[in-house]
Amino acid sequence: MLQKLREAIFLTLANHFTRLAFWDRYRYKLYQLSGLNIKGICKIFGPLTIRPIGGASYIEIGQGSVLNTEIRFGCPKEYIKIGKRCHIGPRVSFETVNHGLIYEEKGGRGHFTKPIYIEDEVWIGCGVIILQGVTIGKGAVIAAGSVVYKNVPAKTLYGGVPAKFIKSLDFEN
Repeated sequence: MLQKLREAIFLTLANHFTRLAFWDRYRYKLYQLSGLNIKGICKIFGPLTIRPIGGASYIEIGQGSVLNTEIRFGCPKEYIKIGKRCHIGPRVSFETVNHGLIYEEKGGRGHFTKPIYIEDEVWIGCGVIILQGVTIGKGAVIAAGSVVYKNVPAKTLYGGVPAKFIKSLDFEN
């Protein structure tokens, strides 16, 4: 109960913290106080939506990551782990829960949950929806507006609804 109250207070403060560029460097500290497991300095422009309240402890964000505005985390029972140096565009949605297709008289549709893992150096474009059980490999890019329902290999570009392989990003420097 105390954790949920702490989350509600600090999440509200972080989400309404002034939007000046100077303060963007410090907003992540308020999100840490709300219960997010943030592994180092990162930029979170906010606001973040976390459902349900109490879900902040299921979210981990790696050092050097940048999270743009209006990101949603649906994580009632499963983890969402974002690696180091990831770039998450505005209005991205992470959903660890889904419902069954068949309606049962006494139990409704029921639901099931699975974690989401975003490995290091991933770029996720604006408006992407990432569904339960997905792992996005290191260095992958997800095109804006995509719906990701299955794993994405490292160093690939995926896009579309549903997200599909577009090309390899295995460049030699």
